[in-house]
Amino acid sequence: MSSNQLDLLTIFKEVSKTMKTNQNALNQADEYNHDHGDHMVEIFEVITAAMKTKKDAEPAEQLEYAAQLLRQKSSSGSAKTYANGLTQASKQISGKSSIDMNTILPLLQTLLSGGETTTSGDSGVLGDLLGSLMGGGTSTTKSGANDGLDLSDLLGAGLSYMQSKQAGSSDMEALSKALLGGSQYNSNPYRTQSGELIANTVLQALSGMMSK
Repeated sequence: MSSNQLDLLTIFKEVSKTMKTNQNALNQADEYNHDHGDHMVEIFEVITAAMKTKKDAEPAEQLEYAAQLLRQKSSSGSAKTYANGLTQASKQISGKSSIDMNTILPLLQTLLSGGETTTSGDSGVLGDLLGSLMGGGTSTTKSGANDGLDLSDLLGAGLSYMQSKQAGSSDMEALSKALLGGSQYNSNPYRTQSGELIANTVLQALSGMMSK
């Protein structure tokens, strides 16, 4: 695997570890059923198992298999949301033989949104921000990747990032919050908390991969 290709199994393993570490905190944040942490641990254990089973398959097949397995193994609302996100992400990268920095952020946004449509321009801006933070100012987007990017796209991603920075968030925390954007994970505190944990873990994993 070349240096610019990303391993989904490694990424989801790290997310699974984060969910286990924060399981009790997420349960406590869930004021309704007190089991959101339990569900998130289960969800990412299933996804990681799917990635292991399909480790030699193309990314789209890995993601769709994970969606199918998740629907079989778990009936929680969160599991349904992530299964939908995985299916949509699979369609998004259909035909690609690998995942790289140009596709991982849109994929992550799709996963976190439960398959809702995300703004491609936001992903391009966030990709550039991520590239600057991790690569010494090197953009992660290819030439032409931001074609069609308008002021509203830039403001959407940039404003979210800057607001988080002004509130005292680290670069990674600010990017995590910007990735969540207007998704349904901002609808209640415990889902926002788990979404930010996932986004931050993925960004940290990407940082580690890029530094090798």
